[in-house]
Formats: sequence, C-alpha cells, structure tokens
Amino acid sequence: MKTIRRGFAVLFLLGACAAGQQMVFEIDPEKSWVEFTLGATMHTVHGTFRVKSGQVQFDAASAAARGEIVVDATSGDSGSKGRDKKMHKEVLESAKYPEIRFTARQFRGTVPANGTAQVQIAGVLTLHGSDHPFTATAPVQVTEGRLSAGVHFEIPYVAWGLEDPSTFVLRVDKKVDIVVHAVGTVTPGPVAATH
Repeated sequence: MKTIRRGFAVLFLLGACAAGQQMVFEIDPEKSWVEFTLGATMHTVHGTFRVKSGQVQFDAASAAARGEIVVDATSGDSGSKGRDKKMHKEVLESAKYPEIRFTARQFRGTVPANGTAQVQIAGVLTLHGSDHPFTATAPVQVTEGRLSAGVHFEIPYVAWGLEDPSTFVLRVDKKVDIVVHAVGTVTPGPVAATH
C-alpha cells in the first residue's frame, strides 16, 4: 500500500511539473542546516547555524516566487566558545538581530518529479537588520516528493556593514563562504501574487 501511495505521489508531481504548475517547497528544519567557512591567517574557521523554518512557493512558467527561509543567528557555532562569543556580540549582534532571513521573489528552472536539476532563485537576504539583493544557483535532487538542495555562495559581510573581527595578529577574510543544506518536501500548490 505504501508503494502504491508513493507511485500516485510521483505521478501527481510528474503531471504538475510537466504542466508548469505551481509548487511548494516546505523545509524540514531538523534535517536542514547552514555551514560557514571563514579563512584566517592562522587557520580556517568552520561552523554551522540552525535553520528555524522555511517555505518557498514557485512557478517556473511565470518565474514568480514567494516565501522565506529563516536561520537562527543565535545558533552560530564554530567550536570555540571565545570565538563564538565575539562573533555573536561584536559581529552578528545576534541578541539584537536574532534571525537571518531570505525572502524569495523570482525562480528560474524546472524541478523534476524525480531526478536532479539546476535552479536559480532570487530575492532579498536580510542580515544584521539590512536588506541585500541576492541571487543564487542551486543543484536540487528530488526523490519521491523529497527535495534536497545545496546552495553555495559568499557573503561580503564587511562590505555589508558588519564588524571586521580581525586583530593586529589575526587577520580574517572579509567574505564568508556559505552552504545552505535545505531538505524538505515538494508538492503542487498555489503561488500568491507578489507586489
């Protein structure tokens, strides 16, 4: 019975995608996370952030998209308490700006019922209380209604107004490398008009 239900789900998705129907990607926060890498003179810093929530609705035919992905800025963890304290207090000011938010506006590409594809999503990235236009290309994998994507990009955090954590001895890069690992379900659904 479970196999039959999966078969119907795949056929439903296949028909929706082929007809250019609108789709909804619902993120599973328990299986999604953000990875960051920051180069420094002594060593490279690696860390993670938790994803709080996320839903993106998109229509490949019209290139319309809406919804948002929310990351918990207070969850940033690089494995060093001293370094993380400085990151949260002086750089992210996460007590004041507890969320990092991406708001979707446009979508290009085709999400298959099953298989892989390359898509592009554009919108606004809100970091440290400021909005920044943002576009990223991501490979996606769909398997029986489950979608996973790895979105890789750089954030020029110093140019965006965040504090440079460099010291006289320790110099760090002015850009941070980000990979968003997003996992969830993809189903047919409506995309409301954007303004």
